[in-house]
Amino acid sequence: MALPLLVVVLSLAFANGANDNFKGVATLHGSDTLAYRPALAWATISTLAGSLAAAWLSGGLVSRFTGKGLVADAAVTSPAFLLAVAAGAAATVLVATRLGFPISTTHALTGALVGAGMVVAGPSHVAYGTLGRAFALPLLASPLLATVLTAGLYAALRQARLALGVTHEDCICVGQRAPLAALTADGRVLPVGGGGPGVSIDRPERCERRYAGAVLGIRTQSALNGLHLLTAGAVGFARGLNDTPKIVALLVGAGALGVHDGIGLVAVAMAAGGILAARRVADTMAHGISGMNHGQGLTASLVTAGLVMAASPLGLPVSTTHVSCGALFGIGAVNGEARWRMIGQVLVAWVTTLPVAILFAAFFALLASTVR
Repeated sequence: MALPLLVVVLSLAFANGANDNFKGVATLHGSDTLAYRPALAWATISTLAGSLAAAWLSGGLVSRFTGKGLVADAAVTSPAFLLAVAAGAAATVLVATRLGFPISTTHALTGALVGAGMVVAGPSHVAYGTLGRAFALPLLASPLLATVLTAGLYAALRQARLALGVTHEDCICVGQRAPLAALTADGRVLPVGGGGPGVSIDRPERCERRYAGAVLGIRTQSALNGLHLLTAGAVGFARGLNDTPKIVALLVGAGALGVHDGIGLVAVAMAAGGILAARRVADTMAHGISGMNHGQGLTASLVTAGLVMAASPLGLPVSTTHVSCGALFGIGAVNGEARWRMIGQVLVAWVTTLPVAILFAAFFALLASTVR
């Protein structure tokens, strides 16, 4: 069953890349710092770097997501169990990606571990206490923490900007206006003027806010853009560092591949998923949750990168999705541009991820046991 497991695990990695890769650069695209394709390229490079670094820095997550401590030891080495976990998580993430909802692969994997464990080992052999303490609590706490930290940090940075005398400027649209014309009774069209240059203020959502002036001799806007690129890259790196070992754990648990070989294959599949199928989730993350300017996007990136990078060496299974979306929720709350309807839909998708993954994995576990 090694080959089917490898195929299914790589499908999960592809789904993860499609749903998650763009999350690191969503603020770059949402604040109009980068267009979609350059943002996607930066997401791919930074995530790939994080995935490869996971071979040395994230051993705790590899061991946790083999299912040891959550499901009876006899089950975690079962190929049917691991196949069902990978298939259940992959199906859950692919459905969400198709619908354009950013969900947590960590959450999907957790539900799949439970669903497959209930079938393969029996409901009484699933450690529900461990599930709540080591898995559910970080997943619930991380978006709330990200929301609060982002709102607080943005307020502090805004006060610092004002104290330094850095102002902002709004754009206006300058260009040729089409000449006005009138239709005569005999069908002739006569120009009536209005063909010269015109100036107008664009719609607020199309108007890019930029920062004026300089600090320590450096143009404020240029410095902010450079820092935003670095922090967005750090989010991508942290996501690769945090998510790759969770997927590789399924191959390691089955003895199909070692950690280093598995990480290489998973990293490539994740990159492919992001390049080929990220657009719907990218639109939701960049524009569907909240409007943002450059400073607000930078703040969200700083908080997301800090929280996720701190979690990986500690072996805490926080979700980059929950953290990055929580940061966007915080920005929307403080700038008044939150899209509450979309936020509500994203929260519903989060709540249903765990039970959907449990059902998918249980189904695949039953199917695997029947086929065997």
